[in-house]
Amino acid sequence: MRLLYLSQLVPYPLDAGPKVRQYYVLQYLAAAGHEVTLLAFRRDTDRSESIDRLRQICATVHTVPMTRSRARDAYHLGRSLLSSTPFLIARDAVAAMTNKAIELVAAGGFDAIHADQLWMAQYALAAAAAAPPPRPRLVLDQHNAMYLIPQRLAESATNPLQRVLLRREAELMRRYERETCRQFDSVVWVTAEDQQAVTVSRPIAPQELVIPICVDPRARPVIERVANPFRVTFLGGLHWPPNAAGIVWFAREVWPQVQAACPDAVLTVIGKNPPAELTHGPSSTVHRLELTGYVDDPTPYLAETAFFIVPLHAGGGMRVKILDAWCWGLPVVSTTIGAEGIQYSDCDDLSIADDPAAFAAAVTEIWQSPTVARHLARAGRRTLESRYDWRTVYRVWDEVYTPSTELVKS
Repeated sequence: MRLLYLSQLVPYPLDAGPKVRQYYVLQYLAAAGHEVTLLAFRRDTDRSESIDRLRQICATVHTVPMTRSRARDAYHLGRSLLSSTPFLIARDAVAAMTNKAIELVAAGGFDAIHADQLWMAQYALAAAAAAPPPRPRLVLDQHNAMYLIPQRLAESATNPLQRVLLRREAELMRRYERETCRQFDSVVWVTAEDQQAVTVSRPIAPQELVIPICVDPRARPVIERVANPFRVTFLGGLHWPPNAAGIVWFAREVWPQVQAACPDAVLTVIGKNPPAELTHGPSSTVHRLELTGYVDDPTPYLAETAFFIVPLHAGGGMRVKILDAWCWGLPVVSTTIGAEGIQYSDCDDLSIADDPAAFAAAVTEIWQSPTVARHLARAGRRTLESRYDWRTVYRVWDEVYTPSTELVKS
């Protein structure tokens, strides 16, 4: 089939969960013989080598600049407050992307339009409306139940105005998400939890499937660690509010207890745009805290890592950072929300804790027991290899991209 694939970002290098999802989906679709045209938003930080890498997979690659600023965000927040459009959708409404998508389909020939994440649904629908008959099949890949993110952030917000705005955004997003999904022929969910949260146990699209995020274990060998690893490591984009809120919670509520039991440990936070609470607020005085910012290759830090933490209390979809940690052969401590959508066995391949005392106890146990640490790491790697290898799991995508003649027969 000829596919137009719409992306909110350039899916390379593999330094964020959405990029990992898209890169291996593109790999599978190309390997299955489909001809993929990629249309993606490009940011100033994207490198030409990344786009060149994607051209090795896709038939053609087109990009549209994505520009963000505080002034632009303020404008779209005001626009959202005066309408029923969620801020997160209004912010990413870019006329140049709409025009490019319409231009590409105008000549005809696409069998399907694939929108990756809810942000790109508006462009898929506009392109489909402008396409000559027959209308391309519409496919939406839902990484998250998006409304859950502001809803969960509102639950922990201490600023009353922020809490009101987040609740409003959650309600607007909930309505928008359901209505948008109804307009697609196929909706693919990353987790069953997100599917149920949006569909409320009733299908909203003709075809719905759950396909988890997967990685390539063959390309990611276990990292050889130093004899006495000393880092407690968090890795993730800190511009993403759930990540920022999670690591601030850990630094304030959990880390002092860990430090009391493990005085030689170093809390290492890897990711761009660390929150102000860690750099200037009360948490900036946390003992033995190291903020690295974004690093191209975290291997030196991972080789010194005793265990990996995922202290999230908001978010949706799957946390690819857990798959990464399993790939690297690191034991992991996570909250229940942090491990949502992942098949795990508590205290076998993953250690789960939600309140500060339990989280600190889980971390301390791993620090003090090399046997427990080795068991978690090895079991995690086995789970990854058996359940999250894209070469086997992504065969389910064949059910989505069945030729239209077969769909009619079914």
